[in-house]
Order: sequence, then structure tokens, then C-alpha cells
Amino acid sequence: MVTIKTQKEIEMMREACKVANLTQKAIEKAIRPGISTYDLDKIAEETMRANGAIPAEKGYPSGMKDVPDFPGSICASVNDNIIHGIPSKYTILKEGDIISTDLVAYKDGFNGDCCRTYAVGKISDEAKRLIEVTKQSFFEGIKFARKGNRLGDISHAICEYVRENGFDVIKEFEGHGIGREMHEDPGIPNYGKAGRGIRLKPGMTLAIEPMVVAGSPEICEGEDGWSIWTYDESLSAHYENTILITENAPEILTLE
Repeated sequence: MVTIKTQKEIEMMREACKVANLTQKAIEKAIRPGISTYDLDKIAEETMRANGAIPAEKGYPSGMKDVPDFPGSICASVNDNIIHGIPSKYTILKEGDIISTDLVAYKDGFNGDCCRTYAVGKISDEAKRLIEVTKQSFFEGIKFARKGNRLGDISHAICEYVRENGFDVIKEFEGHGIGREMHEDPGIPNYGKAGRGIRLKPGMTLAIEPMVVAGSPEICEGEDGWSIWTYDESLSAHYENTILITENAPEILTLE
């Protein structure tokens, strides 16, 4: 069921989203060659807790008997690791890498979710363009995140922009509604037909998150049961914000 947030709930969402944004800024400041994704994870958790929130991803259930709950405060995915990378002392960033950090701050009963892909030092032109196109595809999508439009309008715009620029989206994972729960209805694919899906209404809060690959959209799962990789080892990027549907233009809650 898609939930419509009250004004009070929206204000509480804003607070959780503000912490998520602050946490991304702390991570961005710390990224450099030689730092581990474990260290970034510690910075993220410390930032959230210092601002009255907790990392919602830490301990998130896998739903599978043989796969432990997610151990990190963030998902830290490097290069061809599309999503759900587990932070590790052994994953050391090096010059030329790109890293996606996906995080959810939980504060006073509500969640704020955002992801960014960062350059580590000087990166290739292809990697730079992949990051830029992924980010811009989000903004192309939310041009249609308006009262009365349909969910498929957002999905279609994201995919069209990505493919026009020579990249592709993955189909197995998608954005989602968000609020008291990290994942709520509706699911929001990064591809689809315009004019399809539910109509957007003021008070909906959505996590829109293009996941884009430079090569084949075929994916594979890591042995840890969490991490998802490009099958052909091509680069991937990920960009996400929590947005609010309003009477007019959408409000991006996880940006200043």
C-alpha cells in the first residue's frame, strides 16, 4: 500500500533526510586513495549517531537462512560492484576507482535514503561521464515527479536518457517508496513505459535511484549473498535521493 504522509510526518522525514545528506558530505570529504571502505563505514555511523540517527542498513535482514544480516552502516560498492557492497578493512580505495555509497539514516521513526558515486583521485573520462550521466538521469526522471503524472513517466525518462548516452540500466533492482519503513510501496523501476503505473499524489515520498552500467546490464551475485556485480566487469554508478511529491515541483529531501 502506498502511504500519503501527513505534514507532521513530512517534517520528520526532512530531519532524517537531512542527516543522510550530512553523512554523504562526511564520506565525500574522507574519500582518498588509501582509505578503506571500513573506515568510510565508521565515519558514516559516527556522523549519523552524532546527529540523533542510526544507520538503518546495519543489521538489515537478508531473508535467507545461509546469509547473515547486512553488517555495514552503508553499502560501499567499488567499480564493477553495482550495489550492496559490504564495507571491509581489506577493500582499500586506489587512484582511479569510483565508489558508490548508499546509506539510510533512521531518525525518530522515519528513514532518509540517498546514494552518491564518488571519484577516487583522478579517474578516466569514461568513469567521469558514467557518474555524470547517472546523476543527470535522476534529474531527468524527476522532471515527471509531479501530481497527476504516472510512475512510469519517471522510469521511462531515466532509461531513455541513460540509453541515449550509451549506457544501460539494470532491471533487477529498483527504487521504492520510503517513510517509516526503508522499503515501502511502490517499487520504482529505472525503465518502463510512460503513461503506466500509479498516479502520483502529493504526500508520497519516493526513493528514486538510477543504477547504471557502462557495459552489459547482465548481473551476478557475490559469494557473500549481498553484493551485486556487473557480469562483464564493466563500471557501474548509482545515484539516489528521497523526494516528496507536492502540489507543484518535487522536493528533494536529501539535498540542501
